[in-house]
Amino acid sequence: SQSAVTVQIRQLEKELGTPLFERIGKRVSLTERGMEFTSYANEIMRVTDQARFFAKDQRELDGTLRIGGVESVCTALLPDLQYPKVKIIIKSGTTQELMEMAKSNEIDLVFTLDRKICHAEWCGAVQKKERILFVAPAGQISDRKAEVPARELGTKAFLLTESGAAYQYELERLLSERDLEILPVLEIGNTETIIHLLQKGMGYSFLPEFTVKKELKREQLLEVRTDLPTVVMYSQLLYHKSKWVTQEMQKFIELVKDSSQIDKSE
Repeated sequence: SQSAVTVQIRQLEKELGTPLFERIGKRVSLTERGMEFTSYANEIMRVTDQARFFAKDQRELDGTLRIGGVESVCTALLPDLQYPKVKIIIKSGTTQELMEMAKSNEIDLVFTLDRKICHAEWCGAVQKKERILFVAPAGQISDRKAEVPARELGTKAFLLTESGAAYQYELERLLSERDLEILPVLEIGNTETIIHLLQKGMGYSFLPEFTVKKELKREQLLEVRTDLPTVVMYSQLLYHKSKWVTQEMQKFIELVKDSSQIDKSE
């Protein structure tokens, strides 16, 4: 119960001889010393967790893992990163929304696609460069080697993800530098829907390469070359520095690292 937790916190503060939390009105937050103590608390939990699992096969992991991911990562990468017996809860949102969830411990890991995030508050478990491509159905491109001028992109029927994706902002920035814009005929958050419509011969799109890797390999879709600079983002797996890394989190991080290595070898 909340009252029991409060008593235990006060006993801990008394034993340590320092306040760990500030209580202002109904808001409770860590003091500076409280933030410092989290590293010790996490180490205690890590060792305790190892002690619980030292005699168990890793395959017996059966806890819960809460992952926050941007939509393109959720649909393209997460289905291949499941682990038997581990219950996975997935929440989607923008990078900023996900990081706020992680700060309030609503999720364990943030799996995002954005500009490189380097900040002392966050631990980067995995980071990988990802190209963002203009793509179109094979039937709409007569000359695969031809370069489409940026000014002509505005004349194409575009299917784009909803505004909020970091790569969308970067595209808008590059176009605005040339006083250009793309007015999409469809905006939808689900990249799988966009890919399906492209396969049906409907329009152009601007998507992360990993989301259309299979379709490009089968030549169902083709990359459209333009005179715009190549947009590069980073798929990043992050967790808050104060987060206790569970066995389930560690296993998922290993799966993502292994997946990244496979992609490089291909």
